[in-house]
Formats: sequence, structure tokens, C-alpha cells
Amino acid sequence: MHERSKLLADESIGKLLFRLSAPATIGMIVQALYNVVDTVFVGQALGENSIQGIAGIAIAFPIMMIVMSIALAMGIGGSSIISRALGEKNHEKAERTMGNILSLVIISSVLITILGSIFIVPILKLFGATETILPYSLDYLSIILLGSVFFIYALAMNNVVRSEGNAKVAMYTMVASAGLNILLDPVFIFGFDMGIKGAAIATVLAQAVGAFYLVHYFATGRSMLNFHMRYLKPDIGIVKEILAIGSSPLARNASSSLMIIVLNNALAVYGGDIAIAIFGIINRLFMFTFMPMFGVIQGLQPIVGYNYGARNFDRVKQSVRLSIAITTIMSVTGFLLLFLFPEQLFSIFSSDQELINSGQYATRIMVIAVPLVGFQIVGASFYQAIGKAKPSFILSMSRQLLFLIPFVLILPNFFQLTGVWMAFPLSDGLSFLVTLIMVNREFRLLNNPVSLEP
Repeated sequence: MHERSKLLADESIGKLLFRLSAPATIGMIVQALYNVVDTVFVGQALGENSIQGIAGIAIAFPIMMIVMSIALAMGIGGSSIISRALGEKNHEKAERTMGNILSLVIISSVLITILGSIFIVPILKLFGATETILPYSLDYLSIILLGSVFFIYALAMNNVVRSEGNAKVAMYTMVASAGLNILLDPVFIFGFDMGIKGAAIATVLAQAVGAFYLVHYFATGRSMLNFHMRYLKPDIGIVKEILAIGSSPLARNASSSLMIIVLNNALAVYGGDIAIAIFGIINRLFMFTFMPMFGVIQGLQPIVGYNYGARNFDRVKQSVRLSIAITTIMSVTGFLLLFLFPEQLFSIFSSDQELINSGQYATRIMVIAVPLVGFQIVGASFYQAIGKAKPSFILSMSRQLLFLIPFVLILPNFFQLTGVWMAFPLSDGLSFLVTLIMVNREFRLLNNPVSLEP
């Protein structure tokens, strides 16, 4: 048995979860840091045009997120199959799946680059670029699209690396890319006086380095999986399963984009620019609150996938329960910080007293159900890891599409701006109940393994 397979099968769940989760969490925090630094440098470089430059990146970023969500869909869907195949000792299927992921990466990269470049102006206008913002968005996104193959390959293959239990390599890739981006930003933005184009070039070069690091990892035999040209030929069954499982994170990101469009329109009507600014700050605070939880589930998925494939259901249940406990502690900690210290947190972003006062009020409403979020995140990821696409899809979509958007459309008619803020805890509470019912049902099936016989 390969050493990493032995770890997934035998090492204590607590040690194993920490071993796989900690690197993922570090990598995600560093990735978030470089996005902030990117925007800060552009704002400083453009001087009196800084608002348009920062807005240009803000318009381009959701489009980049859609590209990244496509890569994550392929990576998460494929890694779920690989983890289970390794658990079943079906090495051939694991390697065939990796080959199919690479085929999807190549096809999607070509389509995104060509179609994105052709329709870049209408796409940017659809996402809200005005005539003054459009030139900056165009300069940034046109370069990013040319480097999309590096983004897609790195994100997809990082999940393959995690699926075999090698979380440190995945972390090194993310940290190296983000760190290099931070170093290259001032060189291209200020040193070569390229402004927003320099930021885009720095980002593409940094992602290229991460992608080539992963190519080297697989080419030098450090992976349990070997690349075979014959496995690049798409296997319809595997491709369907990759896309079915990957549809969950893809749908979650797509619904996030739709949610932001609906939310910003409601905020503009009921609260104006200040309400949109408040949500922007709270959204960043939420991102840093939830990031460690996503690190935990990235460590959880290969453990669950491998042991589910090996039919070691006790380890599956043990790892899920421990992850729920850890993410709930994180959720409660995040809730306490956001509920007790919103004034201090908002002061980091702005000295505007009206923004700070209104932000305190909004934050304390929005975070009421945050202690329940950790359980929701683990529940959706649990279904991804065991390859059950439909329930994972439902849980991923429930909060934003089934509950949050309808509440945002309905509640402000009765409670004005407060109704927008109320939509968040209400949707979190209902999503928690749906997750609880579905996960309890799945655990009953795991307690009766005969019902899971193939």
C-alpha cells in the first residue's frame, strides 16, 4: 500500500484531518491576501483615476471567479472519483480520471480564451462596467483571459493532489503563486509603469509558475498517479460523473453571482451607495470568517472519499463528526467577533462615522445564524466526497438560490433596508434545517451498510 493511502486508511482521524486541513487553510488565506494587495497597488498607481481602476478590477473579478469555478468543478468532481477509486484499489480508474480532467482543462481553457476575448466588451457591460470603468476592466481582463489555462490547470490539478492526501504540495502551489504575485505587482505596476495591465501580467505569471510546479510534481513521479496519453481520450461515463459532482460548486458560484446582482440592486433602491459599501465590507469579513472552514473541508474530502470507497464507514462518520465540531467552533468564534466588535472591524476599512454606525446595525442582524454555517459547509462537502451529486447540488444551492434571493426580493417590501439584512440569518437557518435532515438520513444509511451495497 502506498504511504499516503496507508495514512488515509489508518492514521487517527484527528491527526489526519489536521495534516490535510492546515495547509489548505494557509494557502487560502494567502490567496485572499494577494487579491487585497493587487487592488491596493492599483489604487496607489493610478492616482486620481484610482476609483476607476479599482472598480475595473471589481468588475473583472466576478468574471474571473466564474472561470475559477469551472476549474474547481472539474477538480472537485474528478478528485471525488479519484479518492474513491484509490480507496477501492482501482488505480487504473484513478489515473483515467486524471487524464479526463486534463482533457476538460484543455477544452475549457481554449473555449474560455476564444469566446471571452471575442465577447469581452458585452460581458463587461453585463457585469456593470460603465464607459469610464470599461477601459480599465478591458486592460485587466483581456490579459487574464490569455492566461486562463494556467488558472484552470492549477486549480483543477490542485484538487487532484489533495485527493491523494498530499495537501502540502497543494499548499505550496497556492502560497508560491500568491507570494510571487505580491512580489511581481510593484515590479510591473510601478517599475515598468504598466498600471492595471501590470497587475494582470503579474497575476498571469504567478499562476503560470504554480501550474508548472504542478506539472513538475506529476512528471517527476512524486504523485501516486501517473500520466498516460491514452487516458486523455474522454471517457463519457467519467466525464459525466465529474460534471455531475462538480455541478455543485459550479452552481454555488453561479448562484453567488446572481445573488450579488439581485442584492446590489435591492441595496441601491433601499439604502443607496452606503448600503452597497456596507455589504462589501461585511462580505470581506465573512470571507475571512469562513476561510478556515473551507480549509477543514478540503482536508475532509479525501478522507471521506477514500474511506467511503474502502467501505470503512466508521472512519467516514468519525471524520464528518469531527469536522462538524471544528467548523462549529470556528462559526461561533466568527459570530462572537463580528457581533461584539463590528465598530472596530468597520473602522479598519473606513473612518466615515455614518458607514461605521450603519455597518454595526447591519452586521449584528446578518450574523445571527453564523454559528450554523459550519455544519452547512460540511454537509454539502460530505455529499461531494461520497459522489452523491444531487444532494450536494441541493445543499449548495439552498442558501443562496432557494432562500436568500427570494427573501431579498420579498422582505424589503415590508422592512425596507432592514429586510435585506434579515434575509441572511433567515436563509442560513432554513439551509441549516435542510442540511440537518439530509445528513441525518445519510448517516442512517451508513449505519446500515447493507443498504449501500453496489
